[in-house]
Amino acid sequence: MKKLVYIVGVWLLTAFATATAQEVNEQNPYALVHDVAMKTFDRIKANQDAIKQDPEMLRTIMEEELVPHIDYQFAAFMVLGKHFKSVPRDKLSEYVSVFRQYLITTYAVAMGYYDNQEVIFEPEGEFDDKKSVTVRAVVQDPTRPEIKIAFKVRKDSKTNEWKAYDMVAEGISMLNSKRSEFESILRQDGIDAVIAIMRDKIEKPVELNQEDKDAA
Repeated sequence: MKKLVYIVGVWLLTAFATATAQEVNEQNPYALVHDVAMKTFDRIKANQDAIKQDPEMLRTIMEEELVPHIDYQFAAFMVLGKHFKSVPRDKLSEYVSVFRQYLITTYAVAMGYYDNQEVIFEPEGEFDDKKSVTVRAVVQDPTRPEIKIAFKVRKDSKTNEWKAYDMVAEGISMLNSKRSEFESILRQDGIDAVIAIMRDKIEKPVELNQEDKDAA
């Protein structure tokens, strides 16, 4: 799971770092991934000193720059899998709300792994007649092996806007990983136990990785 967190940070912080700032294009799934990565990187780069003093700022950046372009409700339901129908309505609403904050925290923690890697995206493909698209890329780092990643993006049937909902690293889906992690807990202890686990992570402070701490 640590490898997945590292890769998420790499994607968010390195893709198209030299691009000129622009609005996110939610009508094009390929442009969406590119634009969100670039905007997030630019903001973090501009606030490096402040982030070193207060890593919690990363949560704010993730909530404002990243989460608006993630279909977190769809992702939350996917993590529940077959247990979705057994969760009471009132608990389902609470779960989705906590899951949103859990994602913010997960991505904020990933920011501590930023080390100026480079992400090369595949050429844009056709998507006019599709409801979901996989945007593939390769993470290149001079000190680590090349990593293949992919971002799953789906079109909202009401707004026709594209939003990301999953990331796959070296064949491992982040959502599938979470579903496997929570499945036995849901079966044995129910949704309250899963919510408690997510709240516990949310309540922990965001920390930069050790190298960043030493450099600060």
